[in-house]
Amino acid sequence: MSSGCPFQPSGKQQVSLDDEKVHWDQDMSYGQYLALAPLLACQNPVSDEHDEMLFIVIHQASELWMKLCLHEAYGAAGHIRQDNLRPAFKMLTRVARIQEQLIQAWEVLVTMTPADYASFRDALGQSSGFQSYQYRELEFLLGNKNARMTEAHRAHPQHYEHLQAVLNAPSLYDITLQLLKKRGFAIPLSHLERDWAEPYSASPEVEAAWTEVYRNTAGHWDLYELAEKLVDMEFNFQRWRFSHMKTVERIIGYRRGTGGTAGVSYLSKALDLQFFPELWSARTAI
Repeated sequence: MSSGCPFQPSGKQQVSLDDEKVHWDQDMSYGQYLALAPLLACQNPVSDEHDEMLFIVIHQASELWMKLCLHEAYGAAGHIRQDNLRPAFKMLTRVARIQEQLIQAWEVLVTMTPADYASFRDALGQSSGFQSYQYRELEFLLGNKNARMTEAHRAHPQHYEHLQAVLNAPSLYDITLQLLKKRGFAIPLSHLERDWAEPYSASPEVEAAWTEVYRNTAGHWDLYELAEKLVDMEFNFQRWRFSHMKTVERIIGYRRGTGGTAGVSYLSKALDLQFFPELWSARTAI
């Protein structure tokens, strides 16, 4: 016989949240703290096509994740410069986790078919991810220096000048090599005092230093851990590049990119770029 009470599974009691001391009135709300009104007003498709919203949100979200990558990477560089590695490890680990989110974003974007993208692609004009100044800053910070890449931002002085400053400053890897020198490793002067805007060239002496770190992990444990954090970051960066390339191939085939690059073939070349070459070559020597 029904008692008129809602059925509850055995051993379960009905849960009420009515007695929670909710702050119904706030001096600062969630939306105000996160500036949600202006943030959510930034998605403005230029066509009437349904899938353009997906395209915009994916790229805007990726830019936010890159902003956080830069915040953490700069923080880690500061700690490495001071030979204070434990906080740097946490920050570099966080970068690796953020990179997982950036990689996963391509899995959402590939739900867009070639026909979906073609329906609004012409409305993008010459805008392209190639022009992402945060992406370029991240590459420069990690060590992939290429002065020509700043030219895409010359029309925007604020971004151009900032990228020039990052281009001409020591990279995260340069700062790491300076730390190795402080720890007594034979890092050549050519890799400690050089034109920071020039692309990095691998050094046998630097490879030998990392080989020693890997062969004597007990004696150099924190440097060994730092090396692996850097390898994690570059490994994830390569995964991101590969996912980007395959996503472009899947959606537009071998057409040229909206920014003027060769598209898939350009992205394929980028897979050969390395930030920390001796951390990879040392593995053969061990």
